[in-house]
Amino acid sequence: MGRVLAQTERMKSNEFEFTDKDFKFVQWFLHKNVGIYLSDRKRTMVYGRVSRQIRRLGLQRFAEYREVIERDDEERISFINCLTTNKTQFFREYHHFEFMEKVMMKEWKSQGLKSLRIWSAGCSTGEEPYSFISSLYHCGAFQWFDEIGIVASDLDTNVLNTAKDGVYSEEALDSIPNGYLKPCFVKGRGDRQGQIKVSGTLQKFIDFRQINLLDEWPFENEFDIISCRNVMIYFDKQTQEKLLSRFYQQLKPNGILFIGHSESVGACAPMFRHLGHTIYVKQ
Repeated sequence: MGRVLAQTERMKSNEFEFTDKDFKFVQWFLHKNVGIYLSDRKRTMVYGRVSRQIRRLGLQRFAEYREVIERDDEERISFINCLTTNKTQFFREYHHFEFMEKVMMKEWKSQGLKSLRIWSAGCSTGEEPYSFISSLYHCGAFQWFDEIGIVASDLDTNVLNTAKDGVYSEEALDSIPNGYLKPCFVKGRGDRQGQIKVSGTLQKFIDFRQINLLDEWPFENEFDIISCRNVMIYFDKQTQEKLLSRFYQQLKPNGILFIGHSESVGACAPMFRHLGHTIYVKQ
């Protein structure tokens, strides 16, 4: 009882009223709408991020903010955006790009494949899809394929806007291997000093879209590669399995699935053959 009272006193000292019921609503809302599971340990993080939204709207308590997000579509999106985590870098988990260049390119050529489709699901600020297109350019894919298309999707509209711009600080150079720099990126000048930008020639091959992975997907065709890395760690097992089953359906025969280093296909293992390094091929 003393622990509960102490927690209650701490919450009362916060700038805005945020009750146990409020936090339970946030947990329920995120899980229902975007599949993200928030543990009880995330309460302080949730309060910190949501309080900025409450302050922006000039409200006094979360209960008032809840009324707003339940009736206003734009505020509902802002609410989701403020609670989703987006951390990435260029060529993260480089072994996936290396596999595509050294193994899959040979396979695609032997098949006579002339059209290539990739989905970067959970693309965040765009480093992953730009890494894919740079990797394809680096290994000569543009000399072989007649058509290349990358769909890059995320739930968060804010990070998608950054991704569409394709402009990053020069700190990003630390994560880009030298062989990809000169042909795929340009350094900014004047007002853009201290920044880099993805080559406009490559940028046009990427179609950025807002997609909730739990909703219906707007795709008629299957993909050769689906990359969903470090996204499923935020979902519970049931949601992960449902998502993996849908990825299976959306892949071409022998299509490739990339997932994050701390993720697995779990109960969906019979659908895929594991090639190592979190690389899976559709059975």
